[in-house]
Amino acid sequence: MRILQSRVLWGVLLILAGVLFLVESLNLIKFGSAWAVLFAAAGLGFGYAFLEDRSRWWAIIPAMALLGIAGLVGLDAWLPGEVGPWGGTLFLGSLGLAFLIIYFATHREQWWALIPAGVLVTLATTVGLEPILPDEAFVGLFFLGLGLTFALVYVLARRDQGLRWALIPAGILGLMGVIFLSLAGRLATIVWPVVLIVVGGYVLLRSARR
Repeated sequence: MRILQSRVLWGVLLILAGVLFLVESLNLIKFGSAWAVLFAAAGLGFGYAFLEDRSRWWAIIPAMALLGIAGLVGLDAWLPGEVGPWGGTLFLGSLGLAFLIIYFATHREQWWALIPAGVLVTLATTVGLEPILPDEAFVGLFFLGLGLTFALVYVLARRDQGLRWALIPAGILGLMGVIFLSLAGRLATIVWPVVLIVVGGYVLLRSARR
């Protein structure tokens, strides 16, 4: 039955591809829109495979990657030259979301997925903000994002997973982020209050876990 369903799915996708390219060749839709729809359809196909069997968590990675590409292609077709760095944010963010879905969908068993999720979401954020940030702030936010990623690995881990080691890279990367942000001129006046807030929040989390 699954083979039949797969053949039906890919048959529908092929027909959809033919119709879209025909319509595009007749200049009824913008160039690139057909590709966006095809990438989205392929992404939804992988997403369906994941929803049908949650043990196939790997399928969510190509699903979100293809949906991210679909979004990029579609935006470039309808807003040519105006996407800018936000295109990278969209694609990297979609990949980061894929690993977050893996983490929560597997009931936190695949704890490693938090690391690529955090790295990709951090990259997505910094790439989008790069045009308006000084270099020191860009680097500082990147390191802070990585530090927060490892902090979340520890905070969200189950007690039986033994992930206390994650506090070491969290502390080192967080400190590097604070140092670089302190060098970013005006941002220095808000960095240290934020640090105090984060440290206070960490203390409260530790007390709540006991």
